[in-house]
Amino acid sequence: MPEELKDQESEPLDLQRYLDVARRRYPYFLLALFAGWLLVWGASWLLPPKYKSSTLILVEQPTMPKDYVTPNVNEDLQGRLQNITQQILSRTRLLHIIDELNLYPAGKHNHITPDEKVEKMRKDIKIELVRDTHDQITAFNIFYSAHNAVTAQQVTGELTKLFIDENLEVRQQQSEDTTNFLRSRLETARQSLTEQEAKVRQFKSQHIGDLPSQQATNLQILSGMQSQLQTEEDALNTAQQQRVYLQSLISQYRSIQVVAPKNPDGSDTGLGAIDKQLEKLRSQLADLSSHYTDEYPDIRNLKSQIAKTEKSREQLAAELQAAKAKPVKTDDPAAPGDPIQHSAVLQLQGQLEASQAEITNRQSAIAALKAKVGEYQGRLNAEPASEQQLADLTRGYDQSKANYDDLLKKENESQMATSMEHMQQGERFRMLDPPSLPLKPDFPNRLQFSGIAVGFGLLLGLVVAGGLEFLDGRMHDEKALRELLSIKVIAEIPEIVTAADKRRSDGKMYLGWAMACIVVAVIVAGSAVSYLRG
Repeated sequence: MPEELKDQESEPLDLQRYLDVARRRYPYFLLALFAGWLLVWGASWLLPPKYKSSTLILVEQPTMPKDYVTPNVNEDLQGRLQNITQQILSRTRLLHIIDELNLYPAGKHNHITPDEKVEKMRKDIKIELVRDTHDQITAFNIFYSAHNAVTAQQVTGELTKLFIDENLEVRQQQSEDTTNFLRSRLETARQSLTEQEAKVRQFKSQHIGDLPSQQATNLQILSGMQSQLQTEEDALNTAQQQRVYLQSLISQYRSIQVVAPKNPDGSDTGLGAIDKQLEKLRSQLADLSSHYTDEYPDIRNLKSQIAKTEKSREQLAAELQAAKAKPVKTDDPAAPGDPIQHSAVLQLQGQLEASQAEITNRQSAIAALKAKVGEYQGRLNAEPASEQQLADLTRGYDQSKANYDDLLKKENESQMATSMEHMQQGERFRMLDPPSLPLKPDFPNRLQFSGIAVGFGLLLGLVVAGGLEFLDGRMHDEKALRELLSIKVIAEIPEIVTAADKRRSDGKMYLGWAMACIVVAVIVAGSAVSYLRG
C-alpha cells in the first residue's frame, strides 16, 4: 500500500476543516435546506386530501347457552367473514353504493369506467380483524377513505349495515339449509323404517304360533295337550274295558237258566265276573286317588262305573234269588223271554251302546289331540329358523329406528336453532362504535410530510454545500498549502485583521445566524400549521 494512502487512513477526523466548510458554505446550505423543505411541504398541500372514517363491529356470541340450543351453522367465523366480505365487495353491491352516493364522479377530460370505480372503492376499503389473547376474533374494524369526510362516514355506515344484514342473512340461510337437509334425511329414514315395520309385521302374521316370543306358550300348551291326551287314552282304555265287561255280562244273562250254571270250582258265573270287575275298578280308583283329587275326570268316571256295576250285581243277585224261590221244573227251564231277565238284558245293552259311543268320542278326541300335538311340535321345531329370520328383520328394523330417532333429535334441535337465528338470538354483529366523522384528513399527513421535508432539505443542503466545496479549487487554510508544497515552510506571515475586516466578519456571522433562525422559524411555523390544519 502506498505511503500516502497509509497516512490518509491514519489521520484523525479533522473537525475544524468541516467547521470551516460550514462557515464558508452556510448560506448555500440554508437556502438548499429551505428550498427542499418548502418543495416537499408545499407538495403536501397540493395533494388532494383523503378522509378515513372507521367503525368497530363487535362479534356477539349467542344469547342462548349451547347446552340448551346448539347452533347449526358454521362456527368458523373467519371463513364466514371472508365469505361475507367477498359478497359485499362484489361488483353489483359496490356499484349500487357508488351510484347511490355518487362516488368517483368523472371529470370533463377524465372518464372512469364502472370497473375502475369498483377497483378504486375496493382499494379505499380496509377491514381489520381484532383478536383476543387466544387468537379468537372478537371484533373487526371497517375503514373507508374518501376526499370528503361526510362521504367517508356515509359509505362506512352503508358498509356496516351490509355486514350486519349479510351476517344475519347468511346465518339464517345456513340454518334453514341445515334444517331442510335433516328434514329430507328424516323423511327418507321414515320411509325406510316404515318398510322395515311392514316386513316385520308381515313375517309375524305369516308365522303366528311359531314365533320365538311364543315358545313358552307353545311348550305350556303342548304339555297340557299331552296330559289331556294321556287322560283321554286312559279313559278310552277304561271305556273299552267297560264295553268288554258289558258284552260278557249280556252273554251271561243270555246263558242263564233258571238256576245259574256253576263253574267247575263251584262259583257263580255271573256274580263272579261282576265281583272281579268291581275289584278291578276299585283297584284302579285307589291307584288314581293316590295321585289326583276326587274332581279328576277319570276318578269321577270310575266312581260312576263302580256304582253302575254294583247296581247291576244287586239286580243279578236279586234275580238269582227269585229264580231259586220258584219251583224247579227240569223240563221247563227259564226261557230267554223271561220278563225280568229280558229287562236286565235291555238295560245292559243300553249301557253297552253308551259305552260304544263314549269309545267313539274318545277316539275322535284322541285323534284331534294327536293332530294338535303334532302341530305344536312342528311349531317348536320351526322356531329356530323363524327366530333367525326374525332376528335379521329385527336387526334391520332396529338400525332404521336408531337412525330415525337420531335424525329426529337432530332435526328438532336444528329447528330450535333456526328459530333462534330468526329471532336474532344467535351469533351476530353489533356496531359498537358508529362510523366516525373525520375532522382531519388521513392522507396526506402534513405534519409527517413536514418532517420528511426537513430530512430532504438537510440532505439537499449537504449535497449542495459539499458539491460547491468539491468544485472550489481555492485553498482556504495553511494546512492545504503545506500539503501542496514539497518543501518545508520556514516562516509564516500572520493575517492582519483591520477593524473593517472585523465588522465584515461579524456581519457575516450575524447574517448567517439570522438566516438560520429565519429558516428554522419558517419550518417550525409550517410544521405548526400542518399540525393544526392538516
